Formats: sequence, structure tokens, C-alpha cells
Amino acid sequence: MSKQNKVTIRQLPTGVRGLDEIFGGGLPEYSFNIIGGAPGCGKTTLAHQIVFANATPERPALYFTVLGEPALKMLRYHQQYEFFDHDMLKTAVRFVNLSQLVLEADLTAVLDEIIKEVTAVNAAIVVVDSFRTVMWKIQSGDATVDLQAFVQRLALYFASWQATTFLIGEYGEKEIQNHPVFTVADGLIWLHQQAERNSIVRKLQVMKMRGQASVPGMHTVRITNAGLQAFPRTFGFSEDSYQASSERVVSMGVPSLDVLMNGGVVEGDSLLISGPSGSGKSVLGSQFIHEGLGKGEPGIIMVFKERPEAYIRRARKLGMDFTKPIQAGLLEILYLRPLDLSVDETVHEIAAAVKRTGAKRLVIDSLAGFEMALAPGFRTDFRESLYRMITVLKRLGVTILSTVETQENFTSFGLSTYDISFLSDDIVRLRYVSIQGQLRKLLVVVKMRSSHHSIDMYEYGITPQGFIVGRRFEGYRGLISGIPGPWDYAQPEETELPLEPTSDG
Repeated sequence: MSKQNKVTIRQLPTGVRGLDEIFGGGLPEYSFNIIGGAPGCGKTTLAHQIVFANATPERPALYFTVLGEPALKMLRYHQQYEFFDHDMLKTAVRFVNLSQLVLEADLTAVLDEIIKEVTAVNAAIVVVDSFRTVMWKIQSGDATVDLQAFVQRLALYFASWQATTFLIGEYGEKEIQNHPVFTVADGLIWLHQQAERNSIVRKLQVMKMRGQASVPGMHTVRITNAGLQAFPRTFGFSEDSYQASSERVVSMGVPSLDVLMNGGVVEGDSLLISGPSGSGKSVLGSQFIHEGLGKGEPGIIMVFKERPEAYIRRARKLGMDFTKPIQAGLLEILYLRPLDLSVDETVHEIAAAVKRTGAKRLVIDSLAGFEMALAPGFRTDFRESLYRMITVLKRLGVTILSTVETQENFTSFGLSTYDISFLSDDIVRLRYVSIQGQLRKLLVVVKMRSSHHSIDMYEYGITPQGFIVGRRFEGYRGLISGIPGPWDYAQPEETELPLEPTSDG
């Protein structure tokens, strides 16, 4: 069939953040859909969002309740959500209670009543909640119509009405193979809810969607004041989200460190600042953002270890005012700590902030705090999750500075607890060294993928003016062990490479 002869299927918006992308663009108009899952997953909330997003006075929505939650009770709770529009109840959204009819009459009468109501108002959206109750009525021994005939007749009418229809039910996953309603359905949307230690994680899966390419797999969802929100796991990987790489070098906000990094960090790179507690990682991140703000580059700081107010106070003590840029919309400090966070949700929040502010710089402080904020199930593949997140954020064109805490054992020179150095284009390592009874701070640029850099080790400090780099460590051997000793010049000289800037591939 040529493209000219193909039927165009219009897609309806779901009214749910992220769900249109998962569906492949939206809901196929006039489709016959099932929303299934255990109680508490968000099925009714999802249906209400779709209803309020699409109903109009000319083509209203009909919401049939069948021995489930009474309409009055549903409205009492769902009017608390932001999507709820009370005025639409007068013109575009109508609730019909079929509970008494199901108890007293046969299913033919129930179906006839549904047909009469839909025909009378020319409904565009039809919801039956809970259709599982109708199934119980059939299975209880009603002789007037069997399950197969009832489902086929229902599907036939739904198609002829030119209405987009949803049947809601608390089905078990094993039932999918046994009930004909799942075969007839054009779309099958399954909601899951599972406990992971002390956390609750909700997920959504499009098991079936005729006529269009939905995004397969499990997608994290969350119920907030805005209703159900979905976070596609493929978010940010489309070609239209890609920003071309740049060769421009941006300053770290510490001039002496810029010299060691051949001018600074390449725009769009992912920079890892690795070091023990108290080594100045957060200070360096603050100066990085402050430098960008001074040059008109908006920024985002994502904190997990402390509240935004505390972060702002600490920066102020070092001469950095973040309050005015926040008020001007040039800076956002994100604080995401629900303790059942997902990586997909985090990426969505950051991406939304990037679009709001036009951010060019991003600080994640810290990766250890990020891991602790994740639900337990997401921590098991933390390394892979970080890879996906950093990849998506780099495609947005922001320069990323992440901090990671290392445990100093004074016997090794580890770069990260998570073995994620491969995710970083550039790495700056901070550590403590013990010299003559003092715990002094050492800095070295370990890696810069797109630029030359110094290979020397320098002392640094945190002053009232912030992070500063001091003199190069000379006259010591074993500095990376943390317990160096004086260089013994009486020993035969070792062959050394020239102390020139190098470039890492």
C-alpha cells in the first residue's frame, strides 16, 4: 500500500508527562485499551488524566464506575491533583454509576445501558472502571451471555462509536493468556508497584500498542501533585536532542588550575573531581559554577549531601553570591532526595532544568549521595546507570563536573569507589599526604581526553577566597602513596620522561 492510501491515525495527548513519548507519540484515536495492574499502582489516576486532557463539551468523556470506587469518592480525592478541572464536570466529563445495575440485572442490560449513554452524548473517551467486576459477573455463572460473546460485542460497539476506550482492572499477569479481552484490545498498559527494602517503586510497561512503535521495557513512574508522571528510559537519546561538540575551553574558576589543564576544561566534557572528605571537591564545584555565571553562562547544581540553603550559605562565605542568579533564573539548585529515586527521573529533572535556564554548566555533588538517594533496585546497576545518565547529559551540550568521594588508605591511588573513570573525559585527583607531621593537600590532573595537561603534583589549599593551587611538590618520592619520603639524591638517577604537558587519548 502506498503512503497516499494509508489511513492516518490521529494521536491523542495523554496529559501525562513522558507518557506520549513511551506510547510512540500519543494514544491512537478510537483505540480499545486496557489499563491493568494491582491495586495502588495508579490506574484510576492515569485514566482521569487522559479524560481531563481530551474531553470537550462537543465530544465529552464518560466514566463508568462498576462496583469499584464510587464516583463521589474518586472525585473527592482526584480533585486534589493539578490536572483536575472542576468546570469540566459541568460540560465535558460525566460519571455514570452502574453498580446497582450490575447487581440486579444481567450483563446484556449493563451493555445496553453503556451503549445508550455513549450514543446520547457522542462520547469521545469512554472508561469502564472496574471492568474486572464485569468479568466476575460473567464467571459467576450468568447464562445470558458468555465471556467470548460479551467481549466481542463490546469491542464491536467501541469501534463503531469512534470513541477511544479504556477498560480498567486489577488483573494478574497470568490472566493475560486466558481472557479474550486481552486479544481484542488494541493497547495493553500495565502498571507495577513493588517494594524494595523500605522503598516503593512504580513502573509502567506498554505490553501492546497496535499501529505504532511504542518504547519497550519498564519505565519508572511516580505519583505527585501533578498526577502520574512517566520517565522514559530512552529519554535524551533521540537525534533531535543531540548538541554538536565544541572545542571551546571553559575556565574552572581557579586560574592556577586552568594553567595545569591547558586553559581549562573543554566545553561539553564530563569532568570528575575525585578526593576524600573535606578535600575541597564541593568548593571547586561552586567556583566552577560561579565562574560560568560571571560570564553569562547559566548553571545547575544538583546536591544530595546538604540542603540548597546550606550550600548557598557556604558559597557566600567564600565570596560567591548564588542568591541573585537564582532569582534571575540563571541558576537552579536541585535537591532530589525521596530515597526511592530512579536514574531516569533524575535525568528528566536535570533536562527540564537545562531547558528552563539554558544551562551550560552542571555540577553533581556528589555521586555517593546520588547512589544513596536511589531505590535499592537501581543501586545494583549504578555503574551502567551513570553511563546512561552522563551520555544523555553530554548530548544536551552541558559541561558536567561530578564529585566522588574516595577512601584514603595511604597505600594506593584510587580514582573512584565505583570504577567509573571511563565515564569521564577529564579527571582531577585530590588527596591528603602526610609530610613532617602535617596533613597536606595534593592535586594532580590525571586525565584530559581532548587536551594536554600538566603531569606534576601540586599542593593546594582552601582559603577565604576559595580553592587555590600552590607550589609543585619537589624533593619527595612516593607522593601518591600519601606517605612520601624525601628523595635520596645519593641513589643513581632514574631515567625520567620530560616534564612536559601530555594529552590522554
